[in-house]
Amino acid sequence: MSLPSNRESSRRRTQYEGLNSIRMASNLWRVKFAICNEIFQGWKIEDVFTHAAGLGYHGVEIAPFTLAEAVTDISGAERKRIREAATERGISVAGIHWVLVKPEGMYINHPDQTIRQRTSNYLCDLVDFCADLGGTRMVVGSPKQRNIMSGVSASQARDWAAETFRAAVARSESRAITICLEPLSQAETNFINTAAEAIEFVKPFNSARFQIILDAKAMCSEAKPIPQIIRESWPHFAHFHANDKNLKGPGFGELDFKPIAATLKEVGYNGFVSVEVFNFDEGAEVIASKSLECLKRAFAGL
Repeated sequence: MSLPSNRESSRRRTQYEGLNSIRMASNLWRVKFAICNEIFQGWKIEDVFTHAAGLGYHGVEIAPFTLAEAVTDISGAERKRIREAATERGISVAGIHWVLVKPEGMYINHPDQTIRQRTSNYLCDLVDFCADLGGTRMVVGSPKQRNIMSGVSASQARDWAAETFRAAVARSESRAITICLEPLSQAETNFINTAAEAIEFVKPFNSARFQIILDAKAMCSEAKPIPQIIRESWPHFAHFHANDKNLKGPGFGELDFKPIAATLKEVGYNGFVSVEVFNFDEGAEVIASKSLECLKRAFAGL
């Protein structure tokens, strides 16, 4: 049997190295899985960290209202304790969400300038809180705190909301926090219902620290297929919520997460995919384990 020529050997080596590079790039790509802590009703935050880490989650996303009436009530020492508790258990604080549920009276586009200013100030407090916990993402959904009120035009509501966010965006740039505005369905709010609308809102800020989040449940309400929304929204989203239109977690409904996972890889998203549910019927432990199993299956082999 004749040996391959030097030219042929070189060609094969180049081909092998190219294929190996592709394999390595594929292996290097990965998302991180997180879960929102309000699912664990009544649990101490350190117990949530322990349980989530034990299941294989990489992060926990914290709803501040589960810890205190307002983040300003949480001392620097307590913030440090929470951050260290996560680190000790080998898990990250992915960020915070449901940020305007408490304290009462927050509203990003309220006609009353005093209320908007109070909300603006509190958004800055939230940025600081997220950074103090070691988080990187602050999700602003809070549908009831942004509904356009009767007699207010859509353009006026947008202007007021932009004014409310401005100081927090500036603060986020100094604290290395990315604020993620969440488009939500018309069933939840009448202000910013699609990913395209959310991108249109954040783009004039021209800040890498003000992006959007994509939420699977919310995308189910749009006319476009979810993979199309993901492609059209990249690179303007910096966080992803995994859930089903039935308000439960991944694997508890009909939504197929395999094409979602494939499209997230296609666009190069490598942040957190965070389980957020609204129906807790199955209980925290079942929700957490089954949701993660579903996501791992969806992302397997990518």
